[in-house]
Amino acid sequence: MVFWEGYVSDEAMGTFAPIVVYWLYAGFYQLLPPLDRYRLHTRKEEEEKNLVPLAMVVKGVLLQQLVQATVAKVLFLLTSTADASGVTFQPSIPFQIVQIILAMLVMDTWQYFVHRYMHQNKFLYRHIHSQHHRLVVPYAIGALYNHPLEGLLLDTLGGALSFLVSGMTARTAVFFFCFAVVKTVDDHCGLWLPGNIFHLFFKNNTAYHDIHHQLQGTKYNYSQPFFSIWDRLLGTHMPYNLVKRPEGGYEARIKKD
Repeated sequence: MVFWEGYVSDEAMGTFAPIVVYWLYAGFYQLLPPLDRYRLHTRKEEEEKNLVPLAMVVKGVLLQQLVQATVAKVLFLLTSTADASGVTFQPSIPFQIVQIILAMLVMDTWQYFVHRYMHQNKFLYRHIHSQHHRLVVPYAIGALYNHPLEGLLLDTLGGALSFLVSGMTARTAVFFFCFAVVKTVDDHCGLWLPGNIFHLFFKNNTAYHDIHHQLQGTKYNYSQPFFSIWDRLLGTHMPYNLVKRPEGGYEARIKKD
C-alpha cells in the first residue's frame, strides 16, 4: 500500500508527481544561500556566461512538462491492466527493483545516442540542442530547459520507452520517474555538496555533466542521467579532476594528456 492509495490513482500520480517533485527539488536548490565554497562556477560566471534569463527558462520547462504530462496520461490509459474493479496487480518489490534498473538502462541508452546525435548533426545542434547549452553554467531549475522538440524526443519519448520496455505498472512508474527527475535536477545543480548521495553512488553526477557544458567537453560525457556506461564503451568519456579554487568553490577541470 502507498500513501496516496484511495485518494489519487496511480496513473494520476505517475502523471503529475514528477512535475511536483521537479519544482520542489529544483526550488530547494534555488532557495539555498549562495554557498560559494561549494559551487562549480562562480556567481559572476553564471551571470556573464548564461545566455537566457530565468523567466524564459521557467517557461521552457513548463512547456516541456505539459507535453510530458499529456503523453504520460495517454500512455497510462493505453497500458492499464486494471481488472473490472479497477485494481492493478502489483509485482513483488524485488521484481519492481529489477524493472526500475532495466528502465534506467533503457533511458540511459536512448538518451546517450539521441543526445550524441544532436551534437554531431550540425543542423540539429544549431536549431535544437543549442537551446539547452545556452545555460553554459547549469543550475537546478534549468535541468529540463530544452527546445520543445528535444524535450519530446530525448526526455518524453525516452521515458515512455523505459516504461514500456520494463513493463512496470503505473505505481512503479511513480517512483522511477520521480527518482529520474531528482537525479536530473541534481546533475544540473552546479553544486558539489558534501555527503550528496548521488555523488557517492553515481560517477555520472554534477561534475561529470558540468564537463559536458564546458566548451572543451561538449563532445564528451553525453551519458544521462544515471550511468556513464556508454561514454566509457564508445570513447566519449572525458576524465576530470575536481579541484578547489583559491577564491572558494570547486572546478571540474578536464585532465590533460
